Amino acid sequence: MKLDNSISAVVTGAASGLGEAVARALAAKGVRVTIFDMNEELGNSVASNINGQFVSVDVSDPESVQRGFEVARASHGQERIMINCAGIAPSAKTVSRGNAHDAALFAKAVAVNLVGSFNTASQSAEGMTKADPLEGSERGVIINTASVAAYDGQIGQIAYASSKGGVVGLTLPMARDLSSHGIRVVAIAPGIFKTPMMAQFSQEIQDALGAQVPFPSRLGEPDEFASLGVHICENQMLNGEVIRLDGAIRMAPR
Repeated sequence: MKLDNSISAVVTGAASGLGEAVARALAAKGVRVTIFDMNEELGNSVASNINGQFVSVDVSDPESVQRGFEVARASHGQERIMINCAGIAPSAKTVSRGNAHDAALFAKAVAVNLVGSFNTASQSAEGMTKADPLEGSERGVIINTASVAAYDGQIGQIAYASSKGGVVGLTLPMARDLSSHGIRVVAIAPGIFKTPMMAQFSQEIQDALGAQVPFPSRLGEPDEFASLGVHICENQMLNGEVIRLDGAIRMAPR
């Protein structure tokens, strides 16, 4: 897909972190970007900075997602790129201090990370199927964000790892479902990246985490994630794959 101002995109979780980096990278290519996020202050700030638009959307609510697409398409037309970066990362063990894992907390992680990705991807795909094909008979591309935790979930990551494992599991069948329409589906499984969640830790802890990465021995930069996202959009042969972006790390139990 050639990225220019004839293409529009929706990026979830783009008020900060990996999503923000992706939104900025696409905008730098001329793509018209709509941000779906819950943080109105940051979302509006990023949207203004990239000449895009912000819509307050709860990805776990299909009706909220539908309204978001209505707003996005009214301004930018049918999106050809759908990138899911919205997510949460609760931490709790299966049993801790004699108490079972909070079922509501587990359900929320799945609702945001997995069901949220499904909601936006499926509704975006519906719109893409009705659009005219682009060069190479392509109608669009959907990129979901998984995590290395899908494969190497650590102690206390049962909810997060399960939800991201679901994202891995939906990638290939969704790509196969949509192949006849010329819509690609790819997932990125990032390792340890500099995100707002990581910024909560001291520099000492961040450095220690980065040192666990075989090479390069540091935390990933959001721009590196965004660069891969842009490449996936531009490389039509990337489809049905989950790409680990992790510096070869394999997470230890804790």
